[in-house]
Amino acid sequence: MEYNNLKISDNGNIRTVAISVPKSLNALNSCVLTELDSFLSAIDTNATRVLIITGDGEKSFVAGADISEMSGLNEKDGFDFGKRGADVFRKIETLPIPVIAAVNGFALGGGCELAMACDIRIASSNAKFGQPEVGLGIIPGFSGTCRLARIVGMGIAKEMIYTGRAIRADEALRIGLVNAVYPQEELMDQAAAMAKKIAANAPVAVRYAKICINEEYDLPTDKAIAFENTMFGKCFATSDQKEGMDAFLNKRPANFKNE
Repeated sequence: MEYNNLKISDNGNIRTVAISVPKSLNALNSCVLTELDSFLSAIDTNATRVLIITGDGEKSFVAGADISEMSGLNEKDGFDFGKRGADVFRKIETLPIPVIAAVNGFALGGGCELAMACDIRIASSNAKFGQPEVGLGIIPGFSGTCRLARIVGMGIAKEMIYTGRAIRADEALRIGLVNAVYPQEELMDQAAAMAKKIAANAPVAVRYAKICINEEYDLPTDKAIAFENTMFGKCFATSDQKEGMDAFLNKRPANFKNE
C-alpha cells in the first residue's frame, strides 16, 4: 500500500514510521488511522525487531485528533471514530515487537494517547503532553482515560483530564509518563540507540516478556506469577535460549535467529 500520511524508513531490523500531515501538525483523521492500521498489519515481525513511532517535523508528534473531522459527527459517528482510533492503538499495544514513541513537540489528545499505546516513550525537551478534550465538549476517545491512569496513577490522570492542561517534558518525566527527555536534535539518535539495544537481545524472549507484562497487569498476583512461569518454560523450547546461553558460557556474541 502506498501511504500519503506516513513516512517509513528501515535501519536493519529497526523500522521507523513518522506521522506526516504537516498542515494540521500531524493530526489524526480517518485517513491517517486507516493508513496506520494497514501499516501495522503489514509489518513482518520476524524481520523487524523494534518499531519507532514519531511525528514528521520539529513542532509536533501528533497534535491530536482532527477537530475539523470530529466537529460534524453525531453519536454513532463519534462512537465509530473513537473505536477506530482505540482499535489501532490497541494493535500497537499488542504488537509482537516493542514499540518506542519518540515524541517531538506536541503530543496532545490523540497524540498523547498514541504515545501511551507504545511500550516506551522518550521525548524531546520541547515536547508537550495533555488531554485537552473536555475543553471541546468530549472526553479522551482513543483509550486515554484508561491508559493515562494506569501509567501515571489515578490522581494525576484525573487532574490532567479534568483540567485539560498540557504539561512539559520535564513534568512528564517526573510523573513517569516518559522514560527520558533529550535535546530535540538528539531524540531520534537516542531512540535508535535504544532500539538497537533491544534488537540485540533474543527476539522471542523480548516478545514473551511483552506478552507477560501486558497480560499480567490486571491479574491477581498468583495468576500473574503462574502465567510468567508458563512463559518462562516456553523460552526453553526456543533455539534462541540455547544460543544465548551457549554464547554466554563460551564468551562469544550471540547470533539469535528469532525462533
